[in-house]
Amino acid sequence: MGNKTPGIRKIEFTNRDLVTLIAPLIAEQFLAILVGLADSLMVATVGDAAISAVSLVDSVSNLMIYIFSAMAAGGAAVAGQYIGRREQRSANDAGQHLVMLLGATSLFFVALLYVFKTAVLTTVFGHIDADVMAATDKYYSIVMASIPGIALYNGGAAIFRTMERSDVSLKVSLLMNGINVAGNAILIFGFHMDVAGVAIPTLVSRTVAAAVILALLFNDSLPLHLSDIRGFRLQPRMLRNIFYISVPSGIENGMFHLGRLILFSLISTFGTASIVANAIGNTLGNFHCFAGQALNLGMTTVVSQCVGAGDYDGARYYLRKLLKAGYALMAAVNLTIIALLPVVMRIYDVSPEGERLAVIVALIHGISSIFLWLPSFSLPTFLRAAGDARFTMFASMTTMWLCRVMFAYIFGKFMGYGVVGVWVAHAILDWTVRTVVFYKRYRSDKWVAKAIQ
Repeated sequence: MGNKTPGIRKIEFTNRDLVTLIAPLIAEQFLAILVGLADSLMVATVGDAAISAVSLVDSVSNLMIYIFSAMAAGGAAVAGQYIGRREQRSANDAGQHLVMLLGATSLFFVALLYVFKTAVLTTVFGHIDADVMAATDKYYSIVMASIPGIALYNGGAAIFRTMERSDVSLKVSLLMNGINVAGNAILIFGFHMDVAGVAIPTLVSRTVAAAVILALLFNDSLPLHLSDIRGFRLQPRMLRNIFYISVPSGIENGMFHLGRLILFSLISTFGTASIVANAIGNTLGNFHCFAGQALNLGMTTVVSQCVGAGDYDGARYYLRKLLKAGYALMAAVNLTIIALLPVVMRIYDVSPEGERLAVIVALIHGISSIFLWLPSFSLPTFLRAAGDARFTMFASMTTMWLCRVMFAYIFGKFMGYGVVGVWVAHAILDWTVRTVVFYKRYRSDKWVAKAIQ
C-alpha cells in the first residue's frame, strides 16, 4: 500500500481478495432463494388459508426487512470509510452504533405493529375469509417477533462484510436457513401443525442467527468488534454519520417495496393468468438478479474503504472491474435460465395463457437483467458507499413513481398490455432511466464531496 499524494492512500484489493469477498455472498444469496422456494412448497401442503396468510403477512414483514437491511448496509459503509481512513476506533464505534440503532428501531417498529395489529389486519389486508383471517392473525402474532432478529443479523453480516469476512455471514446464514427448513419439515410433516409450523421456525432461526453473529462480534481480535454494552456511550456525531447514509437507504428500500405492492394490486385486476405469470416472473426474477445483488454487497465494502482513504481513482477502478465481472456472471446466469424456460414451465404446469404470459415476462426481465440491471443498481450502490445516499434516494424514488408505477398503469391498464406492460415499465423503462440518471451523477464527480465528516 503506497502513498499517491499526502493524505491519500492507495487501497488495493487483489483478484483473490475480491473473489474471497464476493463468492460467499453469491452463495448466500443463492441459498436464500432456494430456501424461499423450499418454504413455499412446504407451506403449500398446509392449505390455501396458510398460503394466503403467509403471503399477506410477509408483504408487511418484508417491508421492514428491506428497510433494516438497507440501514445495515448504510451503516457498514460508514464503518468502511473509517477503515479506509485508518480510524480504527471510529470504525468500531460505527459498528457498535449500527447494532444499537438496528436493535432499538426494530423493537420500536415491531411494538407498533403489535399495538396496531387489528388495524393492520383489517385495514391493510381488507376483507378476507374467516379462515384466512384466523391463519393470518396467528402467523402475524408469531413472525413479527422475528424482525429484530433478522435486523440484527443483517447488521452483523454487514459488519463482517466490511471486514472482508463474508464467509462468516455465509456460515451463519447456512445455520439460520438450516434451522428454518428443518423446523418447517418437523412441525408441518411431523407434528402436522398449521400455519404456526411455518412461523415458529422463522422466529427461532432468525433469533438464533442474530445471537450467533453478535456473539462472534464480541471478539477483541477482530478489526471491527463489539465491546461491553454497559460501557456504550451514544455519540451524536457518529449517529449523525450513520443516519446520513442509512436513513436515506432505508427510505429508498421501503418505497421500492411499497411500489411493488402497488403494482401487485394493479396486476391482480388483470385476472388469474396474469397473477400466475407475475408470481412466476417474481420467482425467476430472484434468480435473474442474485449474482448482481451479491456483487453490490461486496462493492459497498470496496468502495467505502477507497473513499474513506481518499482514493477516488481506486474507487472508479474497482467499479469498472466489478462491473466487467458482473456482466459475465449475469449473462451466464440469465442465458442459462432462458434456455431452461421450457423445463421450468413444465414444472409449474399452469394454464396455456398463464404459461404464455410467464414466458414473455421472464424473457423481458431476464434479457434486461443482462444489460440494464447492473448499471441501474450498481451505480447507486457505488454512490451510497461513497456517501451520496440522499441523491440516490430522491432519484430512485422519482424514477420508481414516474417510470415504474405511473407507466405501469399507462402500459398495463390504459394501453391494454396487462401484466406484460407492467414488466416493460419495470424492467426496461425504469432501469433505462435509472442507468442514465445514475451514470450522469457518477460522471459529474459530485459524489466525491459526499464522504462522511
